[in-house]
Amino acid sequence: MVSSLRIESAEQAMQNPEYLTALKELLFQVADDDFILAHRGSEWLGLAPHIEEDVAFSSMSQDMMGHAVMFYEMLEALGAGKADDLAQLRKPEDFRNAVLVERMNGTGDYIEEPHYDWAYAIARCYFYGLFKEVRSESLANSSYLPLAQVSRKTMTEHRYHMIHWQVWMSQLANSTEEARNRLANALGKVWDDIGGLFILGPLAASIVKHGLIEGEELLTQRWLEKAKKAFDTFGLTWIGKPKTPELNGRAGQHTQELADAIDTLSEVYRLDPAANW
Repeated sequence: MVSSLRIESAEQAMQNPEYLTALKELLFQVADDDFILAHRGSEWLGLAPHIEEDVAFSSMSQDMMGHAVMFYEMLEALGAGKADDLAQLRKPEDFRNAVLVERMNGTGDYIEEPHYDWAYAIARCYFYGLFKEVRSESLANSSYLPLAQVSRKTMTEHRYHMIHWQVWMSQLANSTEEARNRLANALGKVWDDIGGLFILGPLAASIVKHGLIEGEELLTQRWLEKAKKAFDTFGLTWIGKPKTPELNGRAGQHTQELADAIDTLSEVYRLDPAANW
């Protein structure tokens, strides 16, 4: 990050229009990533491999949703709108999450005939988790002090999540041949989309210039180091550096899967947005 600027409050940020625009863009990326993946995690309620995992996955999804809320509330303080509205009333093309987090857990619907892929859920959560580590570490030194403070706070909780996903990765990688094959297939699907996480979107140059987060190349390199080490640890064959995906969620390019997820998430809220939620 090239900026030595330090912004300590929303009021101060709002006095600099260019800085404010870049900050909002980044905050939407961070908030939307966690918000949508937390929803996908919640869809495992009652479907996880055993009752203990049912509780654990639900709890971690709730934590992640809480992280998203803190970033939406930060956006509200910056004049972007009411936090609940930002999460539930925007159009799909206004979301800035990476496509990886919006993918369904598998075929079928949560209510009707869910045929979900546990290996995919674990692989996605673990390698997204590695990215979240890298991003949070960078955000902890952000020029926007409230963002740096919240990022440090979420990192503590996230460490426990990563321990959980690491155990599952090890179990799948070192279990039966079927489990390893399912994991390998899941990793291929994750790799199709995971490159979208490292994109900072159309305002990338401004985001980096203002010292809000480090650049895409640095974030990518740090994640690659962690990912390669993980493959070695689990005895897996390295897939290679992810390619840039066809859809850029940071630019509002999404799948129908996101539109359907937003409809589900906002169904009750849309009945009466003015109610005290």
